Amino acid sequence: MASPHILKENSMKQKIICVVGARPNFMKSAPLMKELRKYGDEIDVILAHTGQHYDQKLSQLFFDDLKMPPPDIYLGVGSASHGEQTARIMIELEKVFFREKPDLVVVFGDVNSTMASAIVAAKMCIKVAHVESGLRSFDRTMPEEINRIVADHLSDFLFVTEKSGIENLTHEGISNDKIFFTGNIMIDSLVNNLEIARKSDILEKLSLHSRQYVAITLHRPSNVDNRDSLTGLFDIIRGIAAKIPVVFPCHPRTRNNIINFGLSEILENKTIKIIEPLGYLDFLRLQSESAFVLTDSGGVQEETTFLRIPCITVRETTERPVTAEIGSNIVTGTDQAKIIDAVEQIQSGHFKKGSIPDLWDGHTAERIVQIIRNRNNG
Repeated sequence: MASPHILKENSMKQKIICVVGARPNFMKSAPLMKELRKYGDEIDVILAHTGQHYDQKLSQLFFDDLKMPPPDIYLGVGSASHGEQTARIMIELEKVFFREKPDLVVVFGDVNSTMASAIVAAKMCIKVAHVESGLRSFDRTMPEEINRIVADHLSDFLFVTEKSGIENLTHEGISNDKIFFTGNIMIDSLVNNLEIARKSDILEKLSLHSRQYVAITLHRPSNVDNRDSLTGLFDIIRGIAAKIPVVFPCHPRTRNNIINFGLSEILENKTIKIIEPLGYLDFLRLQSESAFVLTDSGGVQEETTFLRIPCITVRETTERPVTAEIGSNIVTGTDQAKIIDAVEQIQSGHFKKGSIPDLWDGHTAERIVQIIRNRNNG
């Protein structure tokens, strides 16, 4: 059976399918979709949403905040185990790729949809572009690490956010002519939306005052899927809340585990504002005016670095080392003494100020699109 790429070779207009599956992908795809659509005379671009993320109400809120048009294709695969979810995405995407015959499939980040899309496209001889390539935590117990590695090794265009990514890909034997240092596309979304986010009334709704509260996010399996680790983290959070107000937009996975582990008293703790997850604009204002952020999110490490907000990362490693090397992030793991020391440094004004990494300037989508266009026209 001929591949879609071969069937499409006589067409002068390039067809690109961008695949998203979960909220982190939306922030990365929005600026790229906007930039690609500027070249409608030479590029047909399709947005395919696998529906990997199970909270559709919140997903829609992110689409609205980022002013993204509705996806052209919605697969609705829903939540499941890693194997089952990945298989569902692959089955449905294969049908889409045969029908649409794309020249290029663009994938983002490290979710299951990213790996599944790359596998299907590569097996169908369709070129793959991976936005946010080369990031490595060197911890293969993290599902995201497996997704990143597979997607990178199947991609034809590897768009790198920081220089460690170039080193990692080169060390893994990937050809230099596939690797492009284009900067961080998450920052494009932040730059494009920061002024709008400042009009959010989320602080007023929560009775918070600028620089006088801490924002917290927790969702990594290593932190929230184990009763002891989750209990230990909340012990630390209660200690922080005794000194400064804490607001915690609670991920559905974390909330479910709090309940399943019989820790519901945490949800009723009056010293911690545990709220529903926020949309993009509300959360952007929340973190941009916080005294500091405590998180296990990769995206939050990047955003706080750009905003120069102190960030304490409760993980043993980070796949975004530039945020700790020159940015405002510190990686403490769940070591209570290290976290308390970081909090004391921040509150005493002795914490590092951080600087913004190279090419985190809001123009990454433009660089990516020019590379894609030049390769196609060449």
